[in-house]
Amino acid sequence: MFAVFQSGGKQHRVSEGDVVRLELLDGEPGSEIIFDKVLMVAKDDEVEVGSPFVEKGQVTAKIIRSDRDKKIRIIKFKRRKDYLKRQGHRQWFTDVEITAISAA
Repeated sequence: MFAVFQSGGKQHRVSEGDVVRLELLDGEPGSEIIFDKVLMVAKDDEVEVGSPFVEKGQVTAKIIRSDRDKKIRIIKFKRRKDYLKRQGHRQWFTDVEITAISAA
């Protein structure tokens, strides 16, 4: 059984037991969170697709940790123009473990 849900403007395909890295969510590690914007649920040959969301569809997850990702470096450079700009960015994220998927 798997589901596709929406979080942080992105869509994620998950099964029970998966660990997914999402954009920063409010909540303490160990707390439970419910995603109700479920776009699709599939179990064996039965597929339920929402328009846009599946009614009564839920994905339940447990927050593992929240942290910042590795630094990415942004460099803008124009040759022979004496222009060089450097910038860094560290994105916040939350790791969650999918505990349950329900469609009814």
